[in-house]
Amino acid sequence: MHIAVLMLALMTVVNPAWADATKPLKLVVLGDSLSAGLGLPAQQAFPTKLQKALQAKGIDVDMTNAGVSGDTSSGGRDRLDWSVPDGTEGVIVELGANDALRGIDPDLTRAALTDIVQRLKARNIPVMLCGMLAPPNYGADYAARFNSIYPDLAKKFDVPLYPFFLDGVAADAKLNQADGIHPTAAGVDIIVGNMMPTVEAFLRNISEQR
Repeated sequence: MHIAVLMLALMTVVNPAWADATKPLKLVVLGDSLSAGLGLPAQQAFPTKLQKALQAKGIDVDMTNAGVSGDTSSGGRDRLDWSVPDGTEGVIVELGANDALRGIDPDLTRAALTDIVQRLKARNIPVMLCGMLAPPNYGADYAARFNSIYPDLAKKFDVPLYPFFLDGVAADAKLNQADGIHPTAAGVDIIVGNMMPTVEAFLRNISEQR
C-alpha cells in the first residue's frame, strides 16, 4: 500500500499535471535548415532534440520536422497546407533566416509570416514564433525593419515569441559548423535548453484547451 502511494507521488512529481494527456501532443516545426538539421545526423536536429528534452520532463509530444533547407518565409507559406496536416495541435514557426541572409525586402517577409500565422489561426492551430535577427551587413535601416517583424506579429496576433532562435549560439565558432551559420549538435542543445520555458508554456496552453 505504502509503495503504491509513493509511486503515485513520484509519478505526479515527474509529469506536470497538464501533461497527463492520454495521447501525445501533435506538433510541427515549420522551418528552414536550422530546423531541418543541415550538416547533422537526423537525431541531432532541433525538433528531435526538443522532443527528447520534453519527454525527459514527462511531456509526451509527437514532433514532425517540417524544416526545408534554403526555405524562405514565402517558401514556408507556399507549402503550409501540406506541411501542417489536419490534426496538428501546435506549430513552432522558425522561418526568416534565409530572408535576412539574402537581403529580401522585410515587407515580403512580414507579409509571408503574417499569412502563415493567420492561416494557422483560422484552422484553430496554436502558433509559437521563433524570432530571427538580420546580419549587420545590410545596415541599420534594414535590421530595424527586419528585426521588428517578430515582436510586432507576436503582439498583433497574441502568440508566444522566442525572440531570437540562435540566442547563445550565433557568432560562437565552437557552437557552429564550419560555415559559421548552422549550429553543431552542442549548439542545438543550447537552443533547446534556452527555449524550453517558452515551449513548455506554449504546450501548457494547448493542453488546457484540449
